[in-house]
Amino acid sequence: MASTGGEGTAAGDSSLLDGPPTASGRDMPAGRPPAGLRPDGAPGEAAESPAEQVGYRGPTACSAAGITYRQLDYWARTGLVEPSIRPAYGSGSQRLYSFRDIVVLKIVKRLLDTGVSLQNIRAAVRHLRSRGRTDLARMTLMSDGATVYECSSPDEVVDLLQGGQGVFGIAVGVVWKDVEGALSQLHGERVDTGETLVGDHPEDELARRRNRAG
Repeated sequence: MASTGGEGTAAGDSSLLDGPPTASGRDMPAGRPPAGLRPDGAPGEAAESPAEQVGYRGPTACSAAGITYRQLDYWARTGLVEPSIRPAYGSGSQRLYSFRDIVVLKIVKRLLDTGVSLQNIRAAVRHLRSRGRTDLARMTLMSDGATVYECSSPDEVVDLLQGGQGVFGIAVGVVWKDVEGALSQLHGERVDTGETLVGDHPEDELARRRNRAG
């Protein structure tokens, strides 16, 4: 179990995890992704993942994440959640968000709705971006409204609830599947060619294209 930050976090603190750990807690250094991850937090093999070859424009990201375009724009301009594929380069340019970006957007919306501070949400975003897909699929974020904790097992969730540190939880794997379902009905585009992909999850669409080409 790990804490992604507390209200008392000082500016420039080198640790994401400065809340009091539980008996099963562990610390993790900030700014240094675990072995096997790129600096952007994606798994080392993600560069070749079909989903990473597809991007989504702002309106699509908003629809899948359940946020307004004003929120999307503000979060990008303030650095809370920036598009990892393509930022906006002045008037007329289009941001392009990855699948993982949209998962993070949806989680940020949930955390804001429950009253978690922006300071702690920023710490949570950094933490989420540092984890691989397998870790995210089994991760639950718990919070008491002041601190956000990562739990990787049901026992850790129970420990937090019994200790009064968990008031609400977000199962990241469920959010991941929700975003997959939403994007299956929306448009994406190939990062390399700009080709529009319609109505299918990117991994399914790109797999069919490779099969046809073969």
